[in-house]
Amino acid sequence: MNKTDFTDLDGKVLRTFLTILEESSVSKAADRLGVTQSAISHTLGKLRQVLGDPLFVRSGQGLTPTERALSLKEPVQRVLDGMRALTEERPFDPQSEEMDIQIATNDMPRELIFPQLLRATRAEGVRLRLGFIPSGVPDPALLRGDRCQLMLTPLPPDGPDIFQKRVLSSPLMIFYDKDQRTPPGDWPSYCATEHVEVRFADGRSSRAVMRGVDQTRIRPPTVTLPHFNAIPSFVKGTGLISTDTALMRLGPLAGLDCAPLPFACEPVSIYMVWHQRSANDPAHRWLRDRIEAIAATLQG
Repeated sequence: MNKTDFTDLDGKVLRTFLTILEESSVSKAADRLGVTQSAISHTLGKLRQVLGDPLFVRSGQGLTPTERALSLKEPVQRVLDGMRALTEERPFDPQSEEMDIQIATNDMPRELIFPQLLRATRAEGVRLRLGFIPSGVPDPALLRGDRCQLMLTPLPPDGPDIFQKRVLSSPLMIFYDKDQRTPPGDWPSYCATEHVEVRFADGRSSRAVMRGVDQTRIRPPTVTLPHFNAIPSFVKGTGLISTDTALMRLGPLAGLDCAPLPFACEPVSIYMVWHQRSANDPAHRWLRDRIEAIAATLQG
């Protein structure tokens, strides 16, 4: 007699085998598993065909396992335990696991969140190594190619395998030197003022976060810089202005004066972004929770 292919042995079949072995009865096994006796009998027939052994023989009112059935008890249990482990989280203890993570972000999230994170985790004995690359206007290929495992950005990339969560929201402000000028008081004077602007490596401007305004009316920037940390050097002692999030007051632009925009503009949101493969990893989830907690204190 030809045996059925061994791949017919799925988890339900193996669980049924162990239940019959423990109950020594088809009817009791059916009650325990919540199925019909005919379903149990059908599964038992499949097992007998695959394994080439009767497995159980009738004895009085119950079933007696064959030697083959008894020898399979521990191997089948190990297989089921292994299958169960596939659906459970891997063990994770932040004190005993060394974590190395690459993060794509720009100056403000990097300086406001991650020094706090590193200080707190080091005090807890967590071995965390952080590496940073500039995100600019980020490309999902950074996450898909594992060049980074996390992004913090106001311009999250899109994709069916890309996950995101908003962690910060901040209005835009004018940054200037009050010893040199007053901030623009209306939209026309804002558009006419000389600006400092950040332009990322891919050619796109930090002004992309300004939504709901006609940017074509704004004067081209007098100074274009590769990152936000360089802005104060050019604004200080001049009449130039820079438009950035209010949170920059806590980080790269702390040395400048600031004022609200003289026109309506949507707040800027900062998103935490990660790839699908990291979504359920307990270490990655732990890190995201810590970042979100620090961001909440900044938002407050």
